[in-house]
Amino acid sequence: MSAIRVIAYIAAAILIFFGVLFIWGAFSPQGSPGWILVGAISVAVGFGLIVLAGAFGRREGAAKQELIQKIELSGDINLEKLTCRNCGGALSSDNIKMVAGAPVVTCPYCGTSYQLTEEPKW
Repeated sequence: MSAIRVIAYIAAAILIFFGVLFIWGAFSPQGSPGWILVGAISVAVGFGLIVLAGAFGRREGAAKQELIQKIELSGDINLEKLTCRNCGGALSSDNIKMVAGAPVVTCPYCGTSYQLTEEPKW
């Protein structure tokens, strides 16, 4: 949650709290009928801040970023054919996704998902 939203929620809570106190105080023996108007405006502004802070949060969450990782390999590289461990079906680069920093393969034929591991070269 951003700092602006936190400040807006705190200000809204304070405005609603004091607005309710003004409305409640208007009905006391020392109260004034004008306090009802002040309390109602304060409560309305507090709820308005909550709505604005919520709308600001939805707009923030809508901006998603896509991360594309590209690897440049040095030297001559021989590409091996990638097959599914379970059914032996041919896999392409579209079947590999990064999940929590690890490459995970999902077979389009049998639906098996597993993490890719690099075997030692020696």
